[in-house]
Amino acid sequence: MRKLIAALVLSLNALAILLVAPAQAQQNPQDTVWIQVAARPTLASANQEAQAFAAKIPDVAGFSLGGGWYGVLIGPYTREDANRVLQVYRAEGQIPRDSFIALPNNLRNQFYPLGEDAAQANQPAQAPEAVASAEGGETAQQLATPETVVIAEPAAPALPDETRAEARRSEQRLSRDERKDLQIALKAAGFYSSAIDGAFGRGTRRSMSDWQTAKGFEVTGVLTTAQRQILLDDYNAPLISVGMRRITDSQAGISLEIPAGEVAFNRYEPPFAHYDSSSDLGVRVLLISQRGDKSTLYGLYDIMQTLEIVPLDGPRERKDKSFTLEGRNSRFVSFTQASLKNGEIKGFTLIWPANDEARRTRVLAAMQASFERADGVLDDAAGADIQQDIDLLSGLEIRKPKMSRSGFFVSSDGVVVTTADVVQGCTRVTLDHGYPADILASDSQSGMAILRPTQSLAPMAVAEFSPQSPRLQSEIAVSGFSYEGVLGAPSLTWGKLADVKSLEGDSTVARLALTAQPGDAGGPVVDASGAVLGMLLPQGTQGRQLPADVSFAANAEAIRSALEAVGLEVQSHPSGTPLPNQALVNRATGMTVLVSCWK
Repeated sequence: MRKLIAALVLSLNALAILLVAPAQAQQNPQDTVWIQVAARPTLASANQEAQAFAAKIPDVAGFSLGGGWYGVLIGPYTREDANRVLQVYRAEGQIPRDSFIALPNNLRNQFYPLGEDAAQANQPAQAPEAVASAEGGETAQQLATPETVVIAEPAAPALPDETRAEARRSEQRLSRDERKDLQIALKAAGFYSSAIDGAFGRGTRRSMSDWQTAKGFEVTGVLTTAQRQILLDDYNAPLISVGMRRITDSQAGISLEIPAGEVAFNRYEPPFAHYDSSSDLGVRVLLISQRGDKSTLYGLYDIMQTLEIVPLDGPRERKDKSFTLEGRNSRFVSFTQASLKNGEIKGFTLIWPANDEARRTRVLAAMQASFERADGVLDDAAGADIQQDIDLLSGLEIRKPKMSRSGFFVSSDGVVVTTADVVQGCTRVTLDHGYPADILASDSQSGMAILRPTQSLAPMAVAEFSPQSPRLQSEIAVSGFSYEGVLGAPSLTWGKLADVKSLEGDSTVARLALTAQPGDAGGPVVDASGAVLGMLLPQGTQGRQLPADVSFAANAEAIRSALEAVGLEVQSHPSGTPLPNQALVNRATGMTVLVSCWK
């Protein structure tokens, strides 16, 4: 596949590059282009789509695209007008965001409009008045790129027709890889289902005949040079539409093919080289390059999953010296691969808009097949002058949970008690960000929830509950993530037990003389011996504004009842002997865990 695309790029580079002429100069009809706005698998659906577009915008036409697909396009325009029409129509929502410039030599038979209208539709059109008038308005000012030099791709010269004998002779000059490429293209078009072996046996000949029939060519079972080019152009249309070409990033030490028509280099922020979107499609590419060992690779695997560019849904796999990550949401799909070799970690991330899976799959396959390592990795100091931000990692936004609160372990395999409000309306609940958990129970009345991690954990400490009622005015402490995990570890807040019941007389809720932060809610309330007296409830639980040093906690008996209701036994604290301060801190923070709700 790499040779196929490389040959295509070389052939395009060999052609003369023409700068777009000024608007007042005479335009050559061969320099015109189209804008493809839709593609449909049947003629009837494409014709219906063309009529729908024609009802709201001018210059609509329909052409067969090959491979059993039919395209709806607008134009033709000069390249300059096409760029302007594409930008304005996208911005106004008149055409889909994934619409793109299409070259006339990639179009086949016209099916809409027909008759005299068809001849008129193939004449170069002026940019619609609505687009031209927008130039002086706010939309045009936002979209204008006056210093951009637009390069027009010249139409490919027509290939001469061949007799069957000439086609056989030209076919004999094909390499094995070139023969495989034709089989791959026939298979993608739905005409071939056998092995990709480069051998043109009866199965391949039959598929060629079927393809010729579908295209309206003479059926010979041998493709002419021109027919082979049409077949490969149809197959490579997704790659051509995004300007796939090979780039070599010498600082990152990586060479590969990227959608160069959709992205452009922006900056280095190790371990990433950022190639940001250069069009409305919204594609992004990151090159990954850093020194490291297996632990560095595994750390990168974990860190990548905290980034917004890697949505939570999607397959992911970590092997001994490599990993892959795929994430999907309603807006985009991202794929990351990285591997360790000779003390260097290299790979890439492709971020592609949702609902454009056919092109994304082809582009990703081309990037994977073309990926090559070169000498060198990104310098750790590269990008050091870029402004730092705690919410960014190497210029990428860190994914933030909807809410984070505290919780504490109540079993040796990692069952957690926390506050009920942190698990409401979540699509995913995690412990310490990295461990998914299921909700065993959640009761808004008591304010408690019980979570079980999807994999067994080994807590540093497990809650042991006080078997007796605590003394009033005794010293207590709450262990919690006061600032919702920003500090990375729990901290203790000291106070006193003000009452063994709430202001309303509820004996399952204790009142504390303690100033707590929102992130502390769900944390364990412990006495001087490390015994758990209860769980801190969120502020405002009592439905009124209270002094800052008034807090409430579900007591040990209420927690014990909730755990027994789901079949869990609790551990009791053996004695009330006070612990040294550091030992108490270690025990309390060792049982405390960060609970996060993700949307």
